[in-house]
Amino acid sequence: MGKIVVRDTEINVTRIHDEDYICLTDMLKAKDGDFFITDWLRNRNTLEYIGVWEKVYNPDFNYGEFAIIKSQSGLNSFKISVKEFVAKTNAICI
Repeated sequence: MGKIVVRDTEINVTRIHDEDYICLTDMLKAKDGDFFITDWLRNRNTLEYIGVWEKVYNPDFNYGEFAIIKSQSGLNSFKISVKEFVAKTNAICI
């Protein structure tokens, strides 16, 4: 595992099967302090980005479940954990 420095913030980088993955938690902590990934997943723009990324890189992504999750995003009552999101959608990006 390595690190990169972006605007004086260290961000962990992990290599799996010749692919580099950056730590979203490190990025979010640097930007918004206590802002958590689960709050980030509530954002419709975030989910749209994830959907596009998964379409390009993940042939096993469950678009049906993703559409349900995306339709609920932005509602005050909507919250989803990374574990639940991955279980429902078969996402590989997070």
